[in-house]
Amino acid sequence: MPIIAPAFADVTTSDSALRRFLHGLPGVDAVGLEARAASLGTRSIKTTAKAYAIDLAISMIDLTTLEGADTPGKVRALAAKAVNPDPTDRTTPKTAAVCVYPDMVATAKAAIGGAGVKVASVATAFPAGRAALDVKLADTRDAVEAGADEIDMVIDRGAFLAGKYMKVFEEIQAVKEASGAARLKVIFETGELSTYDNIRRASWLGMMAGADFIKTSTGKVAVNATPANTLLMLEAVRDFRAQTGVQVGVKPAGGIRTSKDAIKFLVLVNETAGADWLDNHWFRFGASSLLNDLLMQRQKLATGRYSGPDYVTVD
Repeated sequence: MPIIAPAFADVTTSDSALRRFLHGLPGVDAVGLEARAASLGTRSIKTTAKAYAIDLAISMIDLTTLEGADTPGKVRALAAKAVNPDPTDRTTPKTAAVCVYPDMVATAKAAIGGAGVKVASVATAFPAGRAALDVKLADTRDAVEAGADEIDMVIDRGAFLAGKYMKVFEEIQAVKEASGAARLKVIFETGELSTYDNIRRASWLGMMAGADFIKTSTGKVAVNATPANTLLMLEAVRDFRAQTGVQVGVKPAGGIRTSKDAIKFLVLVNETAGADWLDNHWFRFGASSLLNDLLMQRQKLATGRYSGPDYVTVD
């Protein structure tokens, strides 16, 4: 299977070559990274820009339900909300996607119809990623055959942390192939990778293996998306495009709950990767509760009154 960037052919011939490349990446200045993320988070924006940012953030949400108690009815309700987030205001943008387990893909796809919202499916033994490769590939193919437009896979963090980089690389390649025309988001579970250096290495590993998106987290662990780890991944996609000409998206997921938080992340995108990433084809929020706060803030900007949570649907 060819890798996405032929420039990396030499460094992906063996575990040792891949290790030399990944460990040769510049070390991350943790203090500087966190200081820059905090500084960008203090930027204030005007009301007109805020209205634009709220609509942009809504259009970037992967509206998600990933619970053992998910039912077809819940997924249909979520799909309806993705297509028409605020029934009182038809100018409200659609969300980017609905994200569900593979067995709910067909239900979500039927509910969305031709409305233009993507259906994303987690796969590869989400969220732990602890399964044999053939099981992971079957999981992926099932989702694609059911109609998934996007696949959110999890890497084998145990293999990555043990330094088995080629194993992780080859699994991503295999899942990419099994995904067919569906776009592939590769989840690192940054909260389990321990160091910023590991997050940088995982970012490059995922992009070299063919990821269409790199994603922070499953949302199922204590530490999920943070401004600092997202900033680091934005730097990685920026540098990767500068080196290869290939653009890769970024998806922070888990823990982003308020409009204020979302706008901080959009500032990070603009100031780090640039305006080319300010589009839902290249940047997503993995969130569910975020949408309600964005809708309430949008209503406040339109009416001057804060309507409160009783005026939005409960997911």
